[in-house]
Amino acid sequence: MSIEHTIQQGVAEAVKALYGLDAAPQTTTPQATRKDFEGDLTVVVFPFLKASRKAPEATAEEIGSWLKENLDEVAAYNVVKGFLNLSIDPAVWTKRLLAIDADESFGIRKATEESPLVMVEYSSPNTNKPLHLGHVRNNLLGSSLCRILDANGLKVVKTNIVNDRGIHICKSMLAWQKWGEGATPESTGKKGDHLIGDFYVAFDKHFRAEVKELMEKEGLTKEEAEAKSPLMAEAREMLRRWEAGDPEVRALWKRMNDWVYAGFDETYRRMGVGFDKIYYESNTYLEGKDLVLKGLEEGKMYRKEDGSVWADLTPEGLDHKLLLRSDGTSVYMTQDIGTAKLRYQDYPIDKMVYVVGNEQNYHFQVLSILLDRLGFKWGKELVHFSYGMVELPEGKMKSREGTVVDADDLMDEMIAQASEAAAERFPDMEPEEAREIARMVGLGALKYFLLKVDPKKNMMFNPKESIDFNGNTGPFLQYTYARIRSVMRKAGEIDREAAGRAVPNAKETAVIRKIADFPQIVAEAGRSYSPALVANYCYDLAKEYNQFYHDYPILREENPEVRNLRLLISATAARTLRAAAGLLGMEMPERM
Repeated sequence: MSIEHTIQQGVAEAVKALYGLDAAPQTTTPQATRKDFEGDLTVVVFPFLKASRKAPEATAEEIGSWLKENLDEVAAYNVVKGFLNLSIDPAVWTKRLLAIDADESFGIRKATEESPLVMVEYSSPNTNKPLHLGHVRNNLLGSSLCRILDANGLKVVKTNIVNDRGIHICKSMLAWQKWGEGATPESTGKKGDHLIGDFYVAFDKHFRAEVKELMEKEGLTKEEAEAKSPLMAEAREMLRRWEAGDPEVRALWKRMNDWVYAGFDETYRRMGVGFDKIYYESNTYLEGKDLVLKGLEEGKMYRKEDGSVWADLTPEGLDHKLLLRSDGTSVYMTQDIGTAKLRYQDYPIDKMVYVVGNEQNYHFQVLSILLDRLGFKWGKELVHFSYGMVELPEGKMKSREGTVVDADDLMDEMIAQASEAAAERFPDMEPEEAREIARMVGLGALKYFLLKVDPKKNMMFNPKESIDFNGNTGPFLQYTYARIRSVMRKAGEIDREAAGRAVPNAKETAVIRKIADFPQIVAEAGRSYSPALVANYCYDLAKEYNQFYHDYPILREENPEVRNLRLLISATAARTLRAAAGLLGMEMPERM
């Protein structure tokens, strides 16, 4: 039981004994005392005033006196108006540290057969281009969220929906036919997703040139020229042939998509993310169409005179939503409905979480309503993990113009920068070890920088800033971990019995308290869907430990009880830091 829980129970018992009040748990939960006040934990007594019939100061004084008399953990207390500040006996923190040390799964809960099943969708790439910086943030957020939910004792299924059909796919296919000259990943030495992305850019280049020529020669507006473009007409015809099941178009589509999938798999592996199940829009859009038509028969949708099918969402305070076009083809909403159906068939989903950017907030608001209307029990409770966009100092990215920050190039750059930094700081390291550490540090810097920001916020990613070994960065966490591991290799075995006899000083207590916060951080990150809470906890723990490390000797400490306590604090801090960073997908090098 945590010290906070012990105090919470003690406060509940105190108000029951003093005032006959059965207090709600949320009113007896202590908070960390503000740094400008004396104490460790603070209890707010205002909820108990009606029962005590006394002033806030008098009520706090009575509760504090009762706790000091009845709880060994409370060494002293002071009252500031309606706030009861409790000082915890330092020896209690030693016991807490020993308990954490003995708990192999500290902060991590295991799923049981009764645990709810949460499905998390993330990545959602298009097969006409490689993954870029925006996908990197999406994948890292989704993957970290899955680890956090798993650590909260939930069953988690990681899923991906691949956008493998549509006009954008046909643009790349048509460009390859026209200008590819039979190019393959093998013949060009390019990853398949990069090769296909080049043809998507090539299509847009030729299309824009064609539009410009039509505007100049025929005096058309840009919109008129785009509508008259022969190249775009060919792409639409290819899409029509694909939807009709044309064998030649389908064979080319499969061949080029397979190139892309091989490229995606390599990028995912380097990034450290994966999936339990991958769905493809080419398999789901017809399922969605069938569901919408069934909803139409049941009066849940309506058809307009042009044959299009719509949902009336005005009862929910929204507008009318198109679900099937007049030619019977599906829109994205319909495809998502079809994907939901297949997922519900495959898994007993209790909650569905979609990791998608905030520009799709309205889409998922509508999807939730429609899934509920169509009878999916989790539809109403689906979670849109909405996150902000990520940009570079140079500005926004544009896929069609080939100005995106490619995920593979970004990872290469991060590892290269880490390699340069490592060469300067650790010139005597063996080349193979240096390469592996550079990989861990480069990718750790990328992951931490993207995850430490509140996911709801837009963010600016600065590669140079992220690789710094000082400050709120991934390399700082990794260096702290490696520093502790170096201490432990020199120290030998820890005498826990001796450590248990030591009473920690204020700085040692601060590190133990920060370690002890880990379970609550994991729980809150799971409740609020926020990897940033875990990331910033890592920084707070590393910072707290480094202050202790600089202020007090560890290996040179002559008192064996104090020395072993400091070693135990160090070992437990390293283990907790590694576990927390692991929830972000970060690897922690043993040496740096």
